[in-house]
Amino acid sequence: MKGKITRADGAGGLKSHKLINDLFRKYFSNRYLDRLDDSALIGNIDGRLVFTTDSHVVKPIFFPGGDIGKLAVTGTINDLCVMGAKPLFLSCGFILEEGLDLDILEEVVRSISREAEKNGVKIATGDTKVVGSGEADKLYINTSGIGIIYDGWDPDVNRIEPGDQILISGPVGDHEASILVSREEFEISAEIKSDCDSIKPIIEELYKNSIDIKFMRDPTRGGLATLLNEVVLNKEYGIKIYEEKVPIRDEVRGLCEPLGFDPLYMACEGRVVIFVSKKDAHKTLQVLRDSDSTSQPAIIGEVTDSNCGMVIMKTIVGTERILDMMSGVMLPRIC
Repeated sequence: MKGKITRADGAGGLKSHKLINDLFRKYFSNRYLDRLDDSALIGNIDGRLVFTTDSHVVKPIFFPGGDIGKLAVTGTINDLCVMGAKPLFLSCGFILEEGLDLDILEEVVRSISREAEKNGVKIATGDTKVVGSGEADKLYINTSGIGIIYDGWDPDVNRIEPGDQILISGPVGDHEASILVSREEFEISAEIKSDCDSIKPIIEELYKNSIDIKFMRDPTRGGLATLLNEVVLNKEYGIKIYEEKVPIRDEVRGLCEPLGFDPLYMACEGRVVIFVSKKDAHKTLQVLRDSDSTSQPAIIGEVTDSNCGMVIMKTIVGTERILDMMSGVMLPRIC
């Protein structure tokens, strides 16, 4: 589409209806959205429902491996998946800056449509608002999602106990490193692609193989180290991980060292951290290795009955390092 967003596109009049019909319905059309009611009429859903919401303000909008549209869909899908749920429906709300090129918006909407279809979810409802030039940065997206927990699954942080093993589905830090390079703020060039993707295929493989997942979480803002600290907070157990077992790409490590960034605290957007009992650990690892959606999965550590409330990393040289929760912000607007 040619042209630019104007305030009239979000005013609810003729231009708003034209934008809805010519762009959003063109890519999102389905029987739930096409009613154009104020709310989506979903009907009866049996089972335990999960409901989540997330807002996305990533800068730049397009980055190696993804864009704000793909991130908005997969981020919310992943939040449902780590609860052990099958994603069903999404809402999609846009905050658009006056003057935004319509062809940029169309590329983002096309990306949203592609990811939703690939993951079998429906965009059931949405909203568009336009703010003045200079009052936002191109576009922001909010997505909310509804899913239903797979029968027989009960991932719950309260099921974790000493002896449990901790796995990760792939290398850490790829997403935040790709955003860092894309901004060109440090005059560093590196070919690093974000891991921005849905973990739904991984979760489905784990379910099909009857893996008893005790707890799952995707390591987004704050990265792996912050996630593990959230798990042990006020708990009567600790966590030990092994530096040599945590997968980190050479390109990410090479980028982080001169800048003082720690990949353990950098955001992922397509990884999942999994807690299982010791007897299930190697079967889980094999399922991850057999999946086309994982890369370098690994068992990275275990839950301990010592160092309660703490995350300890055994380093490559044999010393032990306390991993605290991230303080402050390493890089803003990464998701």
